[in-house]
Amino acid sequence: MKKRTLNIIKIGGNIINDAVALESFLKDFSALEGTKLLVHGGGKKATELSESLGLNPKMVAGRRITDEATLELVTMVYAGLLNKNIAAQLQKFNCNALGLSGADANCILSHKRIVETVDYGFVGDVDSVNAQTINMFLKNNITPVFCAITHDKNGQLLNTNADTIASEIAVAMSDFYEVELNYIFELKGVLSTIDDKNSVIQHINFAKYEQLVEAKIISEGMIPKLHNCFNALKKGVQKVNIGDASLIKNTNNLHTTLTIEI
Repeated sequence: MKKRTLNIIKIGGNIINDAVALESFLKDFSALEGTKLLVHGGGKKATELSESLGLNPKMVAGRRITDEATLELVTMVYAGLLNKNIAAQLQKFNCNALGLSGADANCILSHKRIVETVDYGFVGDVDSVNAQTINMFLKNNITPVFCAITHDKNGQLLNTNADTIASEIAVAMSDFYEVELNYIFELKGVLSTIDDKNSVIQHINFAKYEQLVEAKIISEGMIPKLHNCFNALKKGVQKVNIGDASLIKNTNNLHTTLTIEI
């Protein structure tokens, strides 16, 4: 029997910081037919609050260094302010959303990242996703909304990259669904020229990705994002796209599609 489709969308970038853009996206997301799941970041909001409190955010290769004070802050921002605001707005649009962290219902189990060249602090790398529990929510017409906080089953919360969470959930849920994974942010896709917002590379396979990284066309925070895209594709996810909020309107818009092969 053919599996149903699950649309997993990760939202991030300046869209979350823009109240008008966020509301517009959430209205469109609510109107999506079929089974869906939302993952959200919030790094820009966390950075703003960190700076206002005198905490100097530290980033390495697009990843946030998370000491104890930063962990408290990002938990408040991601799992509290942003997550519950998004859930409330989705309810306004008649989407029965449930705001979750990875600790809730033991949905996402992680371990503290092992120190190699960089000590990232309280940053989590995902070990497992509780697909059975997430599927229970979906089967009961509840739309899960995950923030970027996971746990280690020993009482420790961990700051975990939202792109990674979306990728790992997509892989886990591919046992139950034909999964389409969409990464939505403020740009139209992966750009060949950063100053030209229309220079979207419409198709990237893994070989081309490696070439673009070597040529430094893809760099910094885009590298871990695409790494997560290809991780999902290699492990059973049907389709991965990157683009702006128009991507979910099912229009023939400009965006980037990722594949393993040519």
